[in-house]
This record gives sequence, C-alpha cells and structure tokens, in this order.
Amino acid sequence: MSLNPELEAVTERIRARSKERRARYLARLDAAIPGSPYRGQISCTNLAHAFAASPEDDKLRIKVMKAPNLGIVTAYNDMLSAHQPYGTYPDIIKAAARAAGATAQVAGGVPAMCDGVTQGQAGMELSLFSRDTIAMATAIAMSHNMFDAGLCLGICDKIVPGLLIGALRFAHLPFIFVPAGPMPTGISNDEKAKTRQLYAAGKVGQDALLESEAKSYHAPGTCTFYGTANSNQMLMEVMGLHLPGAAFIPPGTPLREVLTRAAAARAVEITAEGSAFTPIGRVVDERAIANGIVGLLATGGSTNHTLHLVAIARAAGIIIDWGDFEALSHVVPLLAKVYPNGSADVNHFHNAGGMSFLIRELLGAGLLHGDTLTVAGEGLHHYTRLPQLVDGQLQWGDAPAVSGDETVLAPLPKAFAPDGGLRLLQGNLGRAVIKVSAVKPQHRVIRAPAVVVESQDDLIAAYKAGKLERDFVAVLRFQGPRANGMPELHKLTPTLANLQDKGFKVALVTDGRMSGASGKVAAAIHVTPEAACGGPLARVRDGDMVVLDADTGSLQLEVDAAEFEAREPARFDIQAPQYGLGRELFGNMRHAVGPAEEGASFLSLED
Repeated sequence: MSLNPELEAVTERIRARSKERRARYLARLDAAIPGSPYRGQISCTNLAHAFAASPEDDKLRIKVMKAPNLGIVTAYNDMLSAHQPYGTYPDIIKAAARAAGATAQVAGGVPAMCDGVTQGQAGMELSLFSRDTIAMATAIAMSHNMFDAGLCLGICDKIVPGLLIGALRFAHLPFIFVPAGPMPTGISNDEKAKTRQLYAAGKVGQDALLESEAKSYHAPGTCTFYGTANSNQMLMEVMGLHLPGAAFIPPGTPLREVLTRAAAARAVEITAEGSAFTPIGRVVDERAIANGIVGLLATGGSTNHTLHLVAIARAAGIIIDWGDFEALSHVVPLLAKVYPNGSADVNHFHNAGGMSFLIRELLGAGLLHGDTLTVAGEGLHHYTRLPQLVDGQLQWGDAPAVSGDETVLAPLPKAFAPDGGLRLLQGNLGRAVIKVSAVKPQHRVIRAPAVVVESQDDLIAAYKAGKLERDFVAVLRFQGPRANGMPELHKLTPTLANLQDKGFKVALVTDGRMSGASGKVAAAIHVTPEAACGGPLARVRDGDMVVLDADTGSLQLEVDAAEFEAREPARFDIQAPQYGLGRELFGNMRHAVGPAEEGASFLSLED
C-alpha cells in the first residue's frame, strides 16, 4: 500500500523544517558511537567505584570490557499502582542480561508523581514540570558513561515523555521501554463517571464517591481508562520503542515476565557490540514522530501529547507544531472507542486485537510509515504481531484477522469517525487544541457569554451557588505553564457535564490542560499565548460573547477589535513565589518555561 499523500506531505514538511537541527543532532550521534564499550573511556578509579557493589561474576565481565553493560532507569515507587510492579524488574533484567552474556545495573531512579492523586490539589502544579525533571534525572542516571544501552521502566503521564526526552540526549545508545501493564477491569467507566456527576450535584456523599473510586482503581497496574498513561504505551509501540505487543499485557503474569526478560536480551543484541545496532536517535526520526501523531489520532489519545510529542521531537532535533496534528487529523480515522471516548477500557481494547490489529489496519491504509527502524528490527510490520507463550517459550503470532469487538476496535471500513477528533482552534483568542472524539456533534459549536474565573474552585463555587444555570463559556485563565505550571483541570469535568446534561450550552476555554480524560464537554485547551504572558485571555471580561466552533476550527471573541486591544489586561505576577508542597523550588522553571505549542518545556533542547 502506498503512503497516504497527506502523511507523506506532513512528514516532508517536518523534515524540511527540521533539516539543519536534525543534521546537528545526527552528527553528534555519529561522533559518540566509536567510544563503545563506553566504560573503556573512564579511569580505573572511576570503574572500580562503578562495580564495587556488583557480584563477582558481574565485576569480571565489567572489567574485561567485552560484554555490554545495560543501564536501568526506573520510575519505581509503590504509591503508583502502575509502577508498583517495577519493584521486581531490576533482578529479572539482571538475570536475563547475565544469561545473554552481559551485565545490568540500576543506573538511577526518576521521580514519578501520580496525577490521579494530585488532581485538583496544589501538587498538580508540579506535574508538567516533573516531565522535564525526569528528563534531567534520566540524563544524570546515564551520565556515568558506564552503559551500552538503556532500559526505561515507566508508564504514567509525564514519566514516559520525560524518560524519552532524557534518553534522546544519549542519541548514540539503544533504549528499550519496558511497560508493566494495566490493572484488571473494575467497575464500568460509565458507572464511575455517573457517580462523580452525582457527587458534584450534591446527590451522593463522599462515602459513595470513595467506594466507587476504590472499585475502579483497585489493584497493581495502570489505570484502565485511555488517558495519558495508556496513550504513552500506545506511542511506545507505534514508535517502535517497546517490544511488539508489550503495552497491555497484565502485570504479574508469566507472559509479562517473559517479555521483560526478552527486553533485556534484545537490548544486548542492539548495542554497538551486538548483531543489530539500533541507537535511539535513529529510531526516533521524522517518520516515527509522524507515526506517533497518527497513533494518537486513530485511538482518540491524550491531548497531553500535543505538548509531549512536541517536546520529544525537539529532543531528537525535530520540529513539529499543532498544524501537523490538524493536517493529519483530517485523514486519520478513529478506530478505537475507549473511555472517555467510549465505555470500554484498555483491557477490552487489547482483548479485541489491541495494538497489533490497529497497526496492521493503519499500515494497510498507508497511514503509517512502515519502513521505520524499531527496537525489534527494520520495519513496523514487527508490530502487527502478538506475543504469546508456547510451551513456556516466547513467540510472536499474527494479529487476529478480525476485531474481537467492533464496538471497541474497528477495522478501517467501519471506523467510528472519518477523522482523528483532534482539532486546532484559531482566532482572536489565540491558538488552542480541542479533542472532539467524545463530544457529540450538537455540542461542538457553542456561542455563549463568558464567565471569567481564575481558579477551578471559583467556578465550582458559582455552580454550587446556582449562578451557572444558563448558557455560558467558562474562561479559566492564568493556568498556563508560566502562571502555575499548567495543572490539569478535571475538577471541572463533572460540574460542566451536569450543566450540559440539563440542556445548557456550555464550554471551557483555558490556557490550562484537560489531558487524556478530556470528556464530553467542548474544551479549548492549551490556549497560546497564555494569559500570564499578556495573551488575549487576559482581556476577556464577564459577558463577552465567545464562539467556540470545533467544526470550522474557530475560537473568537465577538468584541470590537479596537476596543479589545485598548482594554487593560488582567494582571498576574509571574515573579510571585508559590509556596507549599515544594512549589517554591520550581520558581525558576516557571520563569524559563516555553509556550504550550513548543512543548511547554524549560529544558535547553536547541541543537
């Protein structure tokens, strides 16, 4: 199947836009390769420090400079259900490395905060900044120059992007991402969402809410809705950074352990000393980035990746913007309906055929670059196969010929929508993104007066006071990266959904985030430039007529242009420190962070 013309055109635009920057990146990659095994470049004193605590057999292998040494970068902690299984992974990986004639060491740990725990709390203001902190921690872990490849253990929202950004600055090294899998299915997502709305409406109490939430989030493994964590896992597969089919195998199963062992063995094979050298800087190229955008669109994935993929690309010397997402969204059909875009969860998606079925469908339509380099070898066709145990041995078989459930995972002719459901909005309020795959057509065009607030709590208080029983557009400003770290705004979801269910026309416009759980209410998010930098949202007043039109891609304020320009913008003191829960330590990051469309990063990623 020939490549879709729009995919080809977008990829060529990305390649042309990135030409000089990408060339500098690849030149540094090539210059670094001759040092392998890299520990040969450090002194005897350095080396002795590095293996002092290793078992004797490992010491011998490290000393003689013939066997690869793998660096494990882990985001383990046992508060995150998704990351709790990683506690046993280092020993599994070390044993597998020894069996392959190599060694492995835990190079370092990275922080791993849970957006589910900090949601709506002050700690959420550190969430986006944690991504770049993780990238720096990954760099510190790998900075010892002891390692010939890396294994990254991480799953959740900012953690995988942070690990990948850090890994990409070691372009000359192979890296494999090692997932842990989702928890078993709990109560239905529809039931969970209904209880949240009832609680927001004051119809049930905290006991009922906590019981519902505990039945949903109830075991080790990733949360099962299709938010950023599971969008991360989809991306690692479609970009060729997982072993094929690894994303959604449950934790604690024989197949999961065998895949973890296989990741270590494969990492040995793809080192510079191995038989199939695969540096990560060659895996993540313009084609892989375009494939990531396609995967996001085809599955209705997290809007957080309109930030993360941009930052990931820049770490590899590649420049993308929201126009690339918009262009591809017009030609990539929606093939998955997983909550919040449907009622199913990722376990249902995986059981229906999962990533192997999805990738085969997209490849067959020319909607993915099939000639990419992956950790499994040349060509994305490797990812149309499913891992399985046969007599205790790992084998890969073909994806199922048909979907196991076409209400969850559709073949191309039966796509749920002809486009990817992610749109670029533009107008006199700035540029923003909107995810419409869960928004019904009748709710995608809203014209209503503005209700201007500067915190989630202010809007919720107005709702509880009965002041929002009408059509309105909530303009929630000073929620961008420079203002307060761009927290997610999910506390608003049940409130706005309740008002929409009552028949009111409601929408949200914000310079903050809604992430992978963006739901059924139209939300223009990541508005750029943000209000704290003098963006247009700072000039919006209560009662101004706002038009959000997801069909035409318009975000407009119906105010005379001269009058609007003459208005004094609302002020936000960017220099004011924010205290509590460690936020004061991140003040310099708020001052240095770039705009959302450039990835909302404070890192120096210029090449």
